[in-house]
Amino acid sequence: MKNWEDIIQQDTFRYIDHSAISTFHNESFTALHSFAIDDALALSISNKFSPSTLRLWVHENTIVLGIPDAKLPYIDEGIQLLKKAGFQVIIRNSGGLAVALDDGVLNISLILPGVKDLSIHEGYEAMVSFVKHILKDLTDQIEAYEIINSYCPGEYDLSINGKKFAGISQRRVKNGVAVQIYLDIEGNSYKRATLIKNFYETSKKGESTKFSYPSVDPNVMASLSDLLRTKLTVKDIKERITQALADFNNQIIESPFSEPELADYQKRLEQMKKRNERIRNEG
Repeated sequence: MKNWEDIIQQDTFRYIDHSAISTFHNESFTALHSFAIDDALALSISNKFSPSTLRLWVHENTIVLGIPDAKLPYIDEGIQLLKKAGFQVIIRNSGGLAVALDDGVLNISLILPGVKDLSIHEGYEAMVSFVKHILKDLTDQIEAYEIINSYCPGEYDLSINGKKFAGISQRRVKNGVAVQIYLDIEGNSYKRATLIKNFYETSKKGESTKFSYPSVDPNVMASLSDLLRTKLTVKDIKERITQALADFNNQIIESPFSEPELADYQKRLEQMKKRNERIRNEG
């Protein structure tokens, strides 16, 4: 597996911290907005208006579903179960399946140019090596392979001793790619996984489906705090991330969204809203 230095050639990074905001561009800040923001940034980077970007984001009590989840035979009942549990529900525009977010889960978007030169595997490997770097003083036991019976299982699940604490997806827009990871840092991982398990059981009801949905076992997932037996917070990991960027790159810039970026964001947000409205109506 390649490391960060093998893949990332940029010496300037834009850093955006959206982990503590409640509104963005005059609207309540939800995961719907985060996926539109990443699309806008990918377009900006693709057009060479922005350097490569690392963005942090947190959303309270949100279940992010994948596009295949919308085809579950009893999806309406599943969504109602999630809402009754106090969670917002959205369908994202990138790969993967259902993921649980709350204030103990930190999301990182690594947005890079050069889709033609950057393979899908290299995008994943860059994120894996970055996470290993920010935790290098705490553990050298992080592995990347699919954790069967986790939610949103994938080839680049991150785990320690067979228990998953992170999952990665990608979204490619023109010549830009957003590699997105959720890091389960603190809180009740078992409760999160149980909710996703109940969602699939309610939405599928044992029926056979063309798509293979996970049979979630909450025991195969855990937070970094539990796995490392160390009290870690989102704030702790944010500090490690900024230090890692300083380690890897010569210059870090923080700049507000430009007018073209806001225009692209609005277009992508409308697409996200229409996607969610349409899918839920079909459910």
